[in-house]
Amino acid sequence: MSKTCEIIVPATSANMGPCFDSAGIALNRYLTLTVEESPVWEFKHEGDYLPPTIDFEDHLIYRIAKEVADRRGEKMRPSYVTVQSDIPLARGLGSSASAVLAGIELANQTADLALSEDEKLTLATKFEGHPDNVAPALLGGLVFSTPLQNKTIAYERMSTLHMQLVVAIPDIKLRTDEARNALPLSYSRERATYASSLSNVMVAALLQENYTLAGEIMEEDLFHEPYRSPLIPNYEHIRTHAKKLGAFGTVISGAGPTMISFTNKQHQQHIAEGLQSLLPEYEVEMHSIDNQGLHVKVR
Repeated sequence: MSKTCEIIVPATSANMGPCFDSAGIALNRYLTLTVEESPVWEFKHEGDYLPPTIDFEDHLIYRIAKEVADRRGEKMRPSYVTVQSDIPLARGLGSSASAVLAGIELANQTADLALSEDEKLTLATKFEGHPDNVAPALLGGLVFSTPLQNKTIAYERMSTLHMQLVVAIPDIKLRTDEARNALPLSYSRERATYASSLSNVMVAALLQENYTLAGEIMEEDLFHEPYRSPLIPNYEHIRTHAKKLGAFGTVISGAGPTMISFTNKQHQQHIAEGLQSLLPEYEVEMHSIDNQGLHVKVR
């Protein structure tokens, strides 16, 4: 690592309706670490979405970085780390995944580990528990991923989606474990088969750039949205209003409570303005898909 670098990780939105725990898309909100060599470790937080700065040994990003370096038998060079973020915490936009990848890359840079993308993805999945958020944060674009029985991660990345995004973020938090606990412990074979067929058709529609059909299918999920929707403020209002304004489809972003609408460039601003008018207490923003994923800028 040179004396100063920037580690940049995008926000993500997972699930996309019926692709529960298997699909995630990167968007242009970012967690950024500015890393400068220093005699001692220190972390500084900047931005409204981050909690107060804590001692470096208790910092999630440092703890992940240290564990990665320790696993490789290497020591990290002490650094002064400035953390900036426009990814809100516990809102369904992958804040945890971005922190995990930032920690892995921090170790990669300060201990000269030369990790491959596959190694980073495997490590991130171990920390996060599943790859649906960490894969797009690492690779960019829309990524379909799953762990295999041989402990590797299988994935395919789509980087040619001609869709724009509108996110509606309420001023409340929803912990992932709370949203996960709302789900049933099992599904009937009939329900699971039908739910899986929906995800298959949605992926096929995306590949054919039939975004109207993809949007229709993504709103038919049976795996998680029927159980989580009571936890999401204005769930039906947002879906119905966005569709009237030109959205292909609207789904819960990750575990929620953020909702994300998929649309085209023509209708994006109209949808954003309409949702903001409907929900003035929300943070409603237009976003694009980030196709770069995690990257490092060396100064």
